[in-house]
Amino acid sequence: MLHPSIQAKLPQLITLLRNHKVKKAYAFGSVCTDRFTNESDIDLLIDFGITEPFDGYAENFWNLEEQLQRLLNRSVDLVPQHTLRNPYFISSVNKTRLALYE
Repeated sequence: MLHPSIQAKLPQLITLLRNHKVKKAYAFGSVCTDRFTNESDIDLLIDFGITEPFDGYAENFWNLEEQLQRLLNRSVDLVPQHTLRNPYFISSVNKTRLALYE
């Protein structure tokens, strides 16, 4: 269950993801549950389809985060998939993960 406020902006969100070289994106955490509130941030797992950062990666990453925060009008935490290492965190993400863009 993706929160309706995010669902309503999905077309614009997908456009931003495409424009920033994102191959896949998933929402996870409270935005995918009934625990989402007006104070909640939005957690997104993003996959650039890489194993190592590319030229301009940092600028692209931070620009994407800033534009997503403006679009969604709240704090956004981006988690690059290639950085996931902790099996407990991975398990936690997978419990609520919903595909936004693949």
